[in-house]
Amino acid sequence: MVALFHLVASSRTRAWLALALLAWLCSAPALMHAAGPRRADLPISLNAASSDFDYRNNTLRFSQVQVTQGNVSVEADEADATGLNFENSRWTFRGNVRIEVEGGSLASEEANVTFVNNEIERAVITGSPASFEHKLRDSADLARGSATTIEYDFTSGTVTLAQDAYLTDGRSDIRGQRLVYSIGEQRVLADAGEQGDERVHITINPRSQENEQPEAADPRQ
Repeated sequence: MVALFHLVASSRTRAWLALALLAWLCSAPALMHAAGPRRADLPISLNAASSDFDYRNNTLRFSQVQVTQGNVSVEADEADATGLNFENSRWTFRGNVRIEVEGGSLASEEANVTFVNNEIERAVITGSPASFEHKLRDSADLARGSATTIEYDFTSGTVTLAQDAYLTDGRSDIRGQRLVYSIGEQRVLADAGEQGDERVHITINPRSQENEQPEAADPRQ
């Protein structure tokens, strides 16, 4: 009796899963359309005050340059590139570098940006320090960070801060030699094995509770 019940339940489960899969397949094109085009399918625009193409070394140099694709843009005083083929190219931006991403930005003195398959795969910025900020969900607060080196991995959606790394959300401050911030999960990973001789320091800053203070009693009562 138990075995028969298990078999019937499994058959019903398989039928339910099949119907659910069929419904998902029917709705998938509409969902993909609603999500909009992939960033890799969007055009890349480049604006610069001047350009210099070195045919011998197959490199380009731009001044006052801005590269934009969808909601991602990189601008700097100057940039060197291994070519305009964004299928696979490497760019070095220098001077007042600013990278705008959805919900946030990065700023530094220098940045190495890698393009793969017509989109930015990774940006590594360096400065004294380099800085990063990203808007928190369901909040007006920002996650802010700084470090000597910051790597933004567009594929995994992570920001890695290395060397004198610092992160804060306005309430808690975290310091260490290497901190990893997950944009999707909005959480920080500080692996003890990657801190060297240093420790991770966390400071919690309580906010004022002015709106929660009891009202003063009316002396006339």
